[in-house]
Amino acid sequence: METLFIFIAKSSGLVILFYFAYFFLLRKETFFSSNRWFLLAGLITSLVLPFVVYTKIVWVDPTPMPAAMNYAAAFIPNTNTIPEETFEINWNYVALVIYSIGFLALIIKFATDFYSLNSVLKGREIQQEADFKFIDIKENIAPFSYFDYIVYNSSLYSAAELESILEHEKVHSDQNHTVDVIISRIFCVLFWFNPIIWLYKKAILQNLEFIADYEASKKIADKKAYQYTLLKITTHETCVAITNHFYQSLIKKRIVMLNKNQSKKTNYWKYCTIIPALAAFVFLFQIEVIAQEKKETQEIAKTTADDVYKIEKTTTDQELKVIAEKIKQKHNFDVAISNVKRNTNKELTAIKMNIKKGTQEVQTIQIDGEEAIKSFGLVVSTEGDNIKKIGVVTDGETNKSMMLQDRIADVDEVNSQDVNEMHVAPPAPPAPPARMGNIAPPAPPVAPAFPGGSMPKLPSIDMSKMPKAPAPPANPRDKVAMANFEKKMAEFEKKMEAFEPTLSAYEKQVNEIMSKHEALYGKDMEKYEIAMEKFSVDMDKYAKYIEETVGKDMKDYEKNMKEYEKDMKAYEKEMKKLDKESRKS
Repeated sequence: METLFIFIAKSSGLVILFYFAYFFLLRKETFFSSNRWFLLAGLITSLVLPFVVYTKIVWVDPTPMPAAMNYAAAFIPNTNTIPEETFEINWNYVALVIYSIGFLALIIKFATDFYSLNSVLKGREIQQEADFKFIDIKENIAPFSYFDYIVYNSSLYSAAELESILEHEKVHSDQNHTVDVIISRIFCVLFWFNPIIWLYKKAILQNLEFIADYEASKKIADKKAYQYTLLKITTHETCVAITNHFYQSLIKKRIVMLNKNQSKKTNYWKYCTIIPALAAFVFLFQIEVIAQEKKETQEIAKTTADDVYKIEKTTTDQELKVIAEKIKQKHNFDVAISNVKRNTNKELTAIKMNIKKGTQEVQTIQIDGEEAIKSFGLVVSTEGDNIKKIGVVTDGETNKSMMLQDRIADVDEVNSQDVNEMHVAPPAPPAPPARMGNIAPPAPPVAPAFPGGSMPKLPSIDMSKMPKAPAPPANPRDKVAMANFEKKMAEFEKKMEAFEPTLSAYEKQVNEIMSKHEALYGKDMEKYEIAMEKFSVDMDKYAKYIEETVGKDMKDYEKNMKEYEKDMKAYEKEMKKLDKESRKS
């Protein structure tokens, strides 16, 4: 249940976030289609984003259980106390009951509206024209559209007025505005307790009317006649719910937006203001931190070996000597330890270990540095055919200064062959060509960054003076209560408009600064393009110079490398032959 309440709280917060972004920044812009998708995106985001949770794992050191605590637990007396039964109100259930009552009431209202709509459409004569279904009714109902249905009473209007009305409703039908209406109603049912959702729904419906007015006015020659038609339709008081109807109470706003100049395209930046707000929401509420204890994965402990001889930074010289003797006695490997160095804390910082089996060198380990060494171990393991191998494993991070030369020897004794024959010197690789000329390649120019600088501070708004949205009536079917609610909503919007001059002044300052920055950036880009052309010419000259000075050396180097590879193959073949002979003997 707590999870449900958290989801509802997060979704409501996101709805409020999108509504305020629309109200303060986008409401007066003429980007009607963009505003439509912005408002719908706000509803979808408020439903989806609370489910998006990023998991962050924090590794912590394991907390050992003190032994004293375990022993003390055995001596704690078992005192069974019977708690007193007290009556407590579970407010979670109370809130759930209240929410369910409002939810069921609005579901019933929603179903009733669908029934009323079906009553209007059922049994009517339909006139099909292109993708639209026209229904001419006798009742005094405001014209409306519902998906591809367009319903009107032709006897109430002149031919010119009817043309304006039908063009308006065709836009609603063609752009599927009924989907927006139904979605907004569903969200009002889900979040009925949030006053902002009712304002959000009203904003969606108003914006749909702005879209239809704007598109219809393009096809009508006389815009004034269209505006007079708007005024005439306001006399209707009967509207069908969950439809796009021509009647709207805020006709003044529609006429103002119809005559308003197109907004500048530079004002599209306002849509981006929601992105940092959503990012902050994710970082604050959608990151789940999970603490996990570190598991000490010591490779030495996992190694399946005959013996493991661990060497740490605190291993003494005597202990190193003992380790060498044990390896010699049990596995017949000779371990010669040299170059032992320690710091002021008597910790190992350098060590060299030469491991041999008879006369054959098996392993060379060399660590040299200023810091104490990381722990490592010598592991002697037995594989098939009783072949023993010695290797090195580490605890965690390997020593940065460790050098290994690894060879594997059989447990059988190696015959005393000629040492020089056993260690045939490999061919030396050819030296690479000399440094490429006496000049360095030209440096590319740095692309200009968009000019920064301080932006005007956001205007401070006293939140205590901000009006509170009125709460919707508990019974939406109560006409008196709904009329009172609409009246309070109109007063609320009027008070909210008092904050607009401050935000408009801020917007003007931002636009002026951005215009100056764009002018500077354009000049810098012109200089950058000229510098890039010069850089291209310099690179061509440099490439030509390198080809003339180093080309011959590179060809000689490639020729020597091929000869080196040929010699290495012969060397590997010789070593395999020696190894085979040593095994036979």
